[in-house]
Amino acid sequence: MVTRFNLRVYGIVVNEKHEVLVSHERRGGYEFTKFPGGGVELGEGILDALHREFNEELDAVIETATFFYVNEYFQASIFKSSDQVISFYYRVTLDTTTIKTGVSNLPLGATEVGDYERVSWVPISLDLQSLMTFPIDKFVVTKML
Repeated sequence: MVTRFNLRVYGIVVNEKHEVLVSHERRGGYEFTKFPGGGVELGEGILDALHREFNEELDAVIETATFFYVNEYFQASIFKSSDQVISFYYRVTLDTTTIKTGVSNLPLGATEVGDYERVSWVPISLDLQSLMTFPIDKFVVTKML
């Protein structure tokens, strides 16, 4: 039974090679690949959360963020079946030369020794869809093609 909303916000960053930035993470025993971003905190706006997440995860400052997509269908959380996930996606521009790829960082609030997050550039293709873990991210990839 769904008892609460879980608001998420993600950034789609595309470089000059037509590659998109993805985040590979391990948290609480789960490994997943997603777009950079995360949860909206209480008292925080959607864009404020996007800026905070990019600062925390990538040590990056967003230059522009343009709304791209929000899921219009019901999606239960993979991690907590009582949560209904609503995800907002923005096309983001930033200085891509500052992004450190392949470096595994300890996520903010990590609870286990093996937790990590690292980013990489991946070509925008159907292969990207199969790489993504979450259903909404997979759908967003089809909208990018």
